[in-house]
Amino acid sequence: MIDPLTPSAEHLGTVELRIPAKAEWVAVARLAVSAVANRLPFTLEELEDLKLALAEACTNCIAHTDGDDAIDITFDTSTDEVRITVRHHRRGKPESLGAHLHDERTEGLGIYIIQSLMDAVEYRVDARTGTELVMIKRVLS
Repeated sequence: MIDPLTPSAEHLGTVELRIPAKAEWVAVARLAVSAVANRLPFTLEELEDLKLALAEACTNCIAHTDGDDAIDITFDTSTDEVRITVRHHRRGKPESLGAHLHDERTEGLGIYIIQSLMDAVEYRVDARTGTELVMIKRVLS
């Protein structure tokens, strides 16, 4: 389970974004995470890691969509981390996003990439509300 925000960390703000679950909108999500994370002292490499992890999460949602779905992304920033929550409310089976977390086939590769780039990753699948992936990248001191 992902820990709550550190009590000593100052909350800097929350940004919410909803994009259509279509490939042409992933660039918007990448731009948004870059703008949000740029407020923290991340290195250029860490910013690229964040953009790649979010793109992989969105691509995974898109791969499991019926076409009219949306992807909701929330960025919570504090002085020591950025927490990105990706929600996909698919109208069919809720197996998208993190369902292939332990799948050794290539369709689980995106989740593996996300886990290797982020400091913490957690997902939840609910038949009523859809799938939620939470990714945390901490600022190294």
